Amino acid sequence: MPTQSNNAPNTDTTANAQPQSHPYLGMWVTGDGRIRQELLPTGRYDEARGIRRSAYQGRYRVTGTHINYWDDTGFTADGTFVDSDTLHHGGMIFYREKS
Repeated sequence: MPTQSNNAPNTDTTANAQPQSHPYLGMWVTGDGRIRQELLPTGRYDEARGIRRSAYQGRYRVTGTHINYWDDTGFTADGTFVDSDTLHHGGMIFYREKS
């Protein structure tokens, strides 16, 4: 996920996380299953890469079909929900995990 951008100031990401209510909550996974990103209702996300759990964590905000991320390490990124089951983020395509 480390994509640097200037969309937001580097602030205390834990304190600034806001509860989120949108249709995109839940687990998103790349087609090969290597990257898994969970959007939590607390306004936080947790991303696993390969066998590395919680490789990236931070806060996020969804506005319409756009998502902004502020990683706890200071990176920022964004993405777009193409439809209810597809997220384009960081040059990758994520799919909603079906239960």
